[in-house]
Amino acid sequence: MADFTLTEPATHSPPTAEDSGWVREDRRLLEGPRSRTAEFFRVLRIAREFIRGFRALHFVGPCITVFGSARFDEEHRYYRQAREIGGRLAKLGFTVLTGGGPGVMEAANRGAHEAGGRSIGCNIILPQEQAANPYVDKVVTFRYFFVRKVMLVKYSQAFVIMPGGLGTMDEAFEAATLIQTGKVFDFPIVFVGTDYWGPLFEFLKLRMLPERTIDAADVSRFHLTDSVDDVISRLDRCPSRPERPVDGGFETRSWLLRQNS
Repeated sequence: MADFTLTEPATHSPPTAEDSGWVREDRRLLEGPRSRTAEFFRVLRIAREFIRGFRALHFVGPCITVFGSARFDEEHRYYRQAREIGGRLAKLGFTVLTGGGPGVMEAANRGAHEAGGRSIGCNIILPQEQAANPYVDKVVTFRYFFVRKVMLVKYSQAFVIMPGGLGTMDEAFEAATLIQTGKVFDFPIVFVGTDYWGPLFEFLKLRMLPERTIDAADVSRFHLTDSVDDVISRLDRCPSRPERPVDGGFETRSWLLRQNS
């Protein structure tokens, strides 16, 4: 039997003096019920965040979301590949949407920016601050991960999954679950990096599929490649395609939506 013992014990950082009040407040979200008044105002904060995201992103599409690690620098091959993908997507007329941070997210936004396309970041506030990368034309910052994930899925026509960690896997399988359950269209989900994601695909095919915890259709929904050309070719399945090349601007159709706010 394989030994999966961690070489170092997992640790969880306790709250520090630098943590702001809202960070401490957000930690209480999943700690059980509080007073009904506190929970009511939490719902209002969450609703306000959804509304702000809807208003900011309403006219930026159609988008392709690129997921991937924040830990790769610009010399890394995955950074260079994500940068090329971002540029190619922008030239097709798609808006490139990412989590707005460094690494792969920065690379995809950078490629779109350099190609003259539209580049959007949905950033997240963390105890260890994640600053938005400098290549986004618009950044929307969220407090709640689940609100941010809704935005990254809601406005996307396809998902490009570059190598990444827990967050990348969470986002990829969130999208796959929504497609599996019919909550969203059958958007393309393209994994890039055969050597990185290959073991995961083997697990899907050799363990989950024989155990019938997933169906063959769930496996075939994913596409694994190393080719940027292959990534682009898969976008033919997008429900909506750009009607014209992107000029880098953001259309505002209603003052009430305050799309540029």
